[in-house]
Amino acid sequence: MIWVVLALLIFIFQIATILILEFRQPSKTVAWLLILFILPIIGFVMYYFLAKEYQNRRIVRKRNVVAKEQRLQALLRCKMVHRPADIKGGEFSRQERLFRLLTGMSTSPITSCNETRVLTNGRVTFDAILDAIEGANHHIHMEYYTIRNDVIGRRFKDALIRKAKEGIEVRIVYDGVGSLELDDGYLQELHKAGIMTHCFLTPRMAFFEKRMNYRDHRKIVVVDGLIGFVGGINIGDEYLGGNPKLGFWRDTHLQIRGDAVYFLQDVFLRNWWFTAKERLSNPAYLPEHSCEGTEQVQIIASGPDSVADAILECVFAAVSVAKNRIYITTPYFIPDPSVLMGLRTAALSGVDVRIIIPYVADSKLVLYASLSYVEDLLGVGVRIYRYHKGFVHSKVLIVDKLLASVGTANMDMRSFFSNFELNALLFDKTAIRRLEEDFMSDLEACEELNLYTFRQRPRWQKASEVVARMLSPLL
Repeated sequence: MIWVVLALLIFIFQIATILILEFRQPSKTVAWLLILFILPIIGFVMYYFLAKEYQNRRIVRKRNVVAKEQRLQALLRCKMVHRPADIKGGEFSRQERLFRLLTGMSTSPITSCNETRVLTNGRVTFDAILDAIEGANHHIHMEYYTIRNDVIGRRFKDALIRKAKEGIEVRIVYDGVGSLELDDGYLQELHKAGIMTHCFLTPRMAFFEKRMNYRDHRKIVVVDGLIGFVGGINIGDEYLGGNPKLGFWRDTHLQIRGDAVYFLQDVFLRNWWFTAKERLSNPAYLPEHSCEGTEQVQIIASGPDSVADAILECVFAAVSVAKNRIYITTPYFIPDPSVLMGLRTAALSGVDVRIIIPYVADSKLVLYASLSYVEDLLGVGVRIYRYHKGFVHSKVLIVDKLLASVGTANMDMRSFFSNFELNALLFDKTAIRRLEEDFMSDLEACEELNLYTFRQRPRWQKASEVVARMLSPLL
């Protein structure tokens, strides 16, 4: 009897701990309680190692302090937009609140001297990045969630080794979870050529420091501080259609020249200090550039080391002011309640809301979590499409002709709260139109979901959706 009482007290203690520590995020609390009920002791151990509040760590706060000087250099060198009326196109003239939010929540301003190029799919993206690497004169900085030792991975390795032998500085940051299969032989070849690599939280370190749930999901390339890349494409053959299960891989990346590259560089330099404990302060990393472009771009970085959830706030604010259209492409659709309400409200107000999600999924659990939102959204007029040509991995948001977002963040709670992410906001009509053209082209490879038909799905699928949705804050 005593053992039963003791076990009950321990169980109550575990429940109380989760309730107290997670009271700010009810959905996350429900997910952890579900795991705790299924796995009473193991669930609490998982919580202890996976749910540590990242921003409370002193080293993370120190990283942000160290970065202030280089960010100041970038601010002094770039041309910034100081008022909404200066954003081209005219639609921002009455968006004072949105403008204040965008410029106030991010360490990166809206810059006005840029040239961008939308890169559709892996082959075009890899060719563009490899061309930039080939033309490097001083340094190559790369930060990736996943790097694989496959055909395209070896092409990158050979290109980087060749440049390193020419005397070019090459630095790489890779994520310990996303690049778990990257073997030591690959890294040793890079090191022998003088290339510096560092892992962002090896799985062992992340486990013992209780940060297993936090991942560097960014994909950044900066060459000579003059040309930068950001988007959804990692380094792996699957982005060229090499995964037989997923087939054709649909993705979106962005090439940038101009002021915004300073802030891609700033993000990389901060992560380099965090992983390598090396402060890079050479002015050559933030050089003067000759870009004559007039596109306006803002870099939005977000992660658990920040007090604010910048990307989530940006998405919510943009959705809230939409008047005509909201187009979203995302491989994982697990929206925060505020974003979900924003989409519902927009659709009920007559805004054309369209969302593209995959038909073929790389994770069944995440797919069922995404599908759990479909019936509710279809009921209020949101149009949802499933991509049939292969696997859609693009992370794109288009709001009116106001702005568009391209980057690494999915429309899910992991990207909003747990991952280190990076998006580029585009305000130029030409760039927005190009993304719209890609979106409309993708619709041709989609099946639009019908509310009546969707309601007829099997009971086992509905049950799977319920469980997946309950666990979704942790996916």
